[in-house]
Amino acid sequence: MKILELTVSERIILAEKLWDSVIEEDESSIELSLKLQEELDHRLQAYINDQEFGSSWSEVKERIISKE
Repeated sequence: MKILELTVSERIILAEKLWDSVIEEDESSIELSLKLQEELDHRLQAYINDQEFGSSWSEVKERIISKE
């Protein structure tokens, strides 16, 4: 199979299936760097402290679309 011969939709589905196979294998085998773990902890704590922190998906999507 030549990946670039697939449609965009088919490539997205393939990527999803590949990702799902990685997660199904063993979620605990995915290692995060200390810096990334600290950043995720920071963001989670900010959300816990102020659940109004950040943007909704619809707001983010609108910003992305408006930049195109």
